[in-house]
Amino acid sequence: MATDTHPEQHAHGEHGHGGHASVGFYWMIGGILGILTAMEVAAFYMDLGSFEAPFMLILSAAKFALVVMFFMHLKFDSKILTGLFVAGLVLATLMVTGMIILYHVLPLYHPLPAAIHG
Repeated sequence: MATDTHPEQHAHGEHGHGGHASVGFYWMIGGILGILTAMEVAAFYMDLGSFEAPFMLILSAAKFALVVMFFMHLKFDSKILTGLFVAGLVLATLMVTGMIILYHVLPLYHPLPAAIHG
């Protein structure tokens, strides 16, 4: 039978993590994520024109930030880890934006010659 005791700073159930939010707070974050998802679904059925892609990117970035900050607990971890995730978000956003420009915007200004179309 073990007779070890936990030191004060690492009491049973804490496991070295500090500053986590309450269960109600996580329910609130889940509700916000649900509202953002409903906005994405509604935007899919609405005709937003050229505003649709940036709108979806903004909503996706907001959902990404909420999930990473609270459900992956990066808000409570080292700033270096948060910086790595922000760098990944920025890189992904730039890549998607670059693909949108490359395949949807540039062909409008530089159409292919008729001979290539067949």
